[in-house]
Amino acid sequence: MTALPRRPGRRRFLVAAAACAVAQLVPETPSRAGAAEAEAAEPVAITVKASPIAGFSRREPSQTRFGALEFVGGLALTSSYRGFGGLSALRLDAAGARFTALSDKGEWFTGRLVYRGRMLVGLDDVVAAPILGADGRPVAARGWFDTESIALDGDVAYVGIERVNQILRLDRFGQDGVRARGQAIAVPREILDLPRNKGLEALVFVPRDRPLGGTLIAISERGLDAAGNLRAFLIGGPSPGQFSLRRRNDFDVSDAALLPSGDLLVLERKFNLIEGVRIRIRRIALAAIAPGAVVDGEAIFDADLDDEVDNMEGLDVHRTADGDIMLTMISDDNFSLLQRTLLLQFRLIAP
Repeated sequence: MTALPRRPGRRRFLVAAAACAVAQLVPETPSRAGAAEAEAAEPVAITVKASPIAGFSRREPSQTRFGALEFVGGLALTSSYRGFGGLSALRLDAAGARFTALSDKGEWFTGRLVYRGRMLVGLDDVVAAPILGADGRPVAARGWFDTESIALDGDVAYVGIERVNQILRLDRFGQDGVRARGQAIAVPREILDLPRNKGLEALVFVPRDRPLGGTLIAISERGLDAAGNLRAFLIGGPSPGQFSLRRRNDFDVSDAALLPSGDLLVLERKFNLIEGVRIRIRRIALAAIAPGAVVDGEAIFDADLDDEVDNMEGLDVHRTADGDIMLTMISDDNFSLLQRTLLLQFRLIAP
């Protein structure tokens, strides 16, 4: 293990986050996209170093309870691989043993989570590879950046691309892994009209034995309806259509995941120069989601820069062999030296 990097001060974090917010408005140039295609055409094995985060609260490091969650442990991740960072979505296998993540530059990261007992201590067998389109070329080569979300349906993977508000379907992801090719699916016209850089941010596939089974739920980051609520979509399944997630306290959506009970967890964040970064998770009853509905739910977790957080953008859920329900979050460092890639795990106290 390497020593934990010095935590950025609040002011440094705010300056970095503000700069990154401006940078996101600048489109990638064709030359940069072409370089990415040439340099990342094949999967490569990479090394990711992990430094432990022993306590979640900076003020009270011994505190373990945070809302409905118990902090189990976390890691600060670094790598010499130039493309590492910007991790915007995360999915784990059923046992929480293997992970699939993607960066907002159109790149997969897959590998194995290493545990000591129930404590997460590192990553191994990590592979990086470009997300491929139907023609076998990296999607980044055609300017499809801001790959922000993943949903899994058995062997099928869906990837949400915020820059163009498109969804790729990779039919052979279970067999071919990161070499699988994606084909854009038909999406409602309203998705294409979502605001640039505030569009598709979260995807969840509902298992077929649940209410809304077979539906792909797509939630916008900050695409607002006439009432100022967050726009969301039901694609396929028994009841396709639109619904809204009530927007509270100016939070935006960054990811979502399903609990074993079927409830939807929505990861949210807020940033401004006065408060800094705030992170929240809301729990939404899946049964409440239907075309035309405006859904809401209680916050089960809330954190800010007094805690070990960064720009948290990925969330997933798994159940351990002992029956505990674990939440895993990952952060997008915006490829900034002043931010960190954090991997955090919590146990749900009240499933």
